[in-house]
Amino acid sequence: MGSIHHANAKTTARVRQEIQDSKKSIIALSKQYSLNPKTIMKWKKAGRVVDAKSGPTTPKSTVLSLIEEQIVCEFRRATHFSLDDVYISLKDQLPKLTRSNLHRCLKRHGLSVLPKDDAGAKNKKKFKDYPIGYMHIDITQVCIHNKQKLYIFVAIDRICKYAYVEIHSRMTMGIAKQFLTNVIKDVPFKIHTILTDNGAQFTYALLAKHLQPKNKQHPFDQTCQDNGIKHKLTKFRHPWTNGQVEIFNKKIKAYTTKKYYYETVKQFKEHVMAFLLAYNYQKKLKALKYISPYDKLLELFDTNEHLFNVNPHHKSLGLNT
Repeated sequence: MGSIHHANAKTTARVRQEIQDSKKSIIALSKQYSLNPKTIMKWKKAGRVVDAKSGPTTPKSTVLSLIEEQIVCEFRRATHFSLDDVYISLKDQLPKLTRSNLHRCLKRHGLSVLPKDDAGAKNKKKFKDYPIGYMHIDITQVCIHNKQKLYIFVAIDRICKYAYVEIHSRMTMGIAKQFLTNVIKDVPFKIHTILTDNGAQFTYALLAKHLQPKNKQHPFDQTCQDNGIKHKLTKFRHPWTNGQVEIFNKKIKAYTTKKYYYETVKQFKEHVMAFLLAYNYQKKLKALKYISPYDKLLELFDTNEHLFNVNPHHKSLGLNT
């Protein structure tokens, strides 16, 4: 039975063997068989008369195992990352992962479509250019088991999107002041501006004059002043002025209380901190040209070291509580 050649082959096994056995020159053989000299040289050196197999010598399987699919699904459920973000975050840990088999996996498990996020406005206005250190701070409320109220204190930088979160059972001026102190200690960069709403935890601005303490600054304002930070307030009854942190609040709720039931505060804290860790170190943000907030920190440090208190390269990967 004759050998099978590829569709464009101009030689047979017999011709190839004759070329290899011949003592004639390359030019003479080229004229004899009406072949390109390069083809003659190829079969002279080949040491075989059949076409070499194409493709990888060891075919690589792209089928995800059951455990790998579980990892993908749990990561998607816990973070609500987009398909591309999931792929970028997991490709180093799952060598067989491709964008195609990731899509098929999510579709099989009913996770291919994320819930719509109506937080973004259709006509978004671009923020003014500021150096790193412009922090948006807010407090949002959630309820867990037996309608127990918890308050999530959130701070997020306008430029690098790095976020810091704490969870408390109350929201007082004292807690807000301590939260700010903890934020200042946690972030490696210098904070120059803080934007908050007009809540009593942040300012006396909405208190009637006769109720405002005389000759006494609000504890939050005093902490800002002590650290050389400008405290700005949003326009009254205009929460979207602080939209960056408001959107982040909605994301936290979407990934936690809107999807899961928590029997204890410990369960809720652990889940929020796991989300925060994935967000800061793994989530590739479109606003940052598809790098994570931590990677943006490193990038800014390399070009604007004077805006930092400490080297962010030394900031260990962990949960801030």
